[in-house]
Amino acid sequence: MDFDLVVRNGTVVTASDIWESCDIGVKDGTIVAVGPRLLAVPGAQEIDAEGAFITPGGVDAHVHLSQFYEATVGVDIDRSIITNGVIPDPENFVGDTFDTGTRSAVAGGTTTVITFASQMRKDESIIAVIEDYHKLAKDQSYCDYAFHVIITNPTPQIVEDEFPRMVDEYGITSVKLYMTYKPLRLLDYQILDVMYSARKLGITTMVHAENADVIDWMTQHLEQKLMTHPYHHGTSRPPIVEAEATNRVICLAELMDTPILLVHISGGPATKHIRDAQTRLLPIYGETCPQYMFLLADSMRKGDFEGAKCVCSPPIREDKSDQDAMWAGVKNGTFTIVSSDHAPSKYNHPNGKQRGLKDGNLPYGKFRLIPNGLPGVETRVPLLFSGGVLSGRISPQKFVEVTSTNPAKLYGLKKKGSIAPGFDADLVIWYPQTKFQSFKLTNEMLHHDVDYTPFEGIEFKNWPRYTIIRGKVVFSHGEVVGEMRYGQYIRREKSLLPGPRDVWLSEWRP
Repeated sequence: MDFDLVVRNGTVVTASDIWESCDIGVKDGTIVAVGPRLLAVPGAQEIDAEGAFITPGGVDAHVHLSQFYEATVGVDIDRSIITNGVIPDPENFVGDTFDTGTRSAVAGGTTTVITFASQMRKDESIIAVIEDYHKLAKDQSYCDYAFHVIITNPTPQIVEDEFPRMVDEYGITSVKLYMTYKPLRLLDYQILDVMYSARKLGITTMVHAENADVIDWMTQHLEQKLMTHPYHHGTSRPPIVEAEATNRVICLAELMDTPILLVHISGGPATKHIRDAQTRLLPIYGETCPQYMFLLADSMRKGDFEGAKCVCSPPIREDKSDQDAMWAGVKNGTFTIVSSDHAPSKYNHPNGKQRGLKDGNLPYGKFRLIPNGLPGVETRVPLLFSGGVLSGRISPQKFVEVTSTNPAKLYGLKKKGSIAPGFDADLVIWYPQTKFQSFKLTNEMLHHDVDYTPFEGIEFKNWPRYTIIRGKVVFSHGEVVGEMRYGQYIRREKSLLPGPRDVWLSEWRP
């Protein structure tokens, strides 16, 4: 057959099957054949997988790139700054841009990221926000990418007139809502407005669920007791804070008969609410992240202030039972996807994590002022493979399901997430296990533009040997070999997972 690329002698894994001694034939960036001993015309590129696992390229559906505002520490930002594709004041930018973030992604086996275009509180349109975010991403990505839109001002014009344009003109079929953070959070009434429109248009609604009033009250009273060490970020947000908001937004979604995804779930109580809703056949989906599966709250106790590196929201939990609940939720299907929530701030930068030291109570600072978020786009796939598959905690098929197949289905990426004819040739070829030397991770090994990793010192028993996007090798044996302009914007369709049920709680209908 006329292939451009043939990957030979691999153990191919999908969300349902494992095929040993298998070849994959690729033509024009698309998988056209999967099977043993494929015949290829002379001149086709060939890669010998040497019997190692071949998995679909990772789809990371929760990545923050080129976001130069900091809304997690109470800094009010009323309107978006139109950048025309240039990060303002780059010396004081503390996160990852599209080029550094997607470079890091491909080095960790992720071939598609979905990032966030964010509306600010007084923005009267989301169209200008989407257009400007396109400019920030254009020709800056090593991997394929798509957008969610963060909604902070759901006016009638936006939800009635601009949501349809968002779907039809830009191929964006998901929005994210916050129930916390002053510059971002919505009231329940506003959440219902968004859900009402989202149901009609087939939009998936993502929700960051934490009770904002409880967090504010707890933070104020902790500060009065000088309990401001980074570790007390978790004290201000015990699991019940996440659980209450999770249950509340599930109730709103049931009222509106609309699918939602609860993002970055961290605790057992919230996980139980999601599981209970799913048992009642509600279209409620869950996401967790590696930091909740591999780290505990002791990571925020390091030194006087070094624990700030691990400050994120919801917080990393103290009780191992919460960590165990994350693994159980992955295995039993409560968590549809595992994403990175890559939202880094440099540690040694005055506008990064060091911001927490600006308002006294030294040397501990104030957790309230520490930018929330961790780097993780490069480590997500290897962590789940090494610490999940190779440790025996999850099967290879479950690994593929939560890191690639389900994110693609949930967010309407029809050609991503599996190894089969007709799908994009997005592949990860791992090392043969007998030929891989385990190592302990250091930040210097990574490809992001952040000065630390929360996973420093964790042992990895394998790592992607090749990352292939649409038939092109972009990462090989520890080196990024792809071109920054290679990544393409992906217009998405509606979710391929179950949606509204047409089951109602009263005589009201939308």
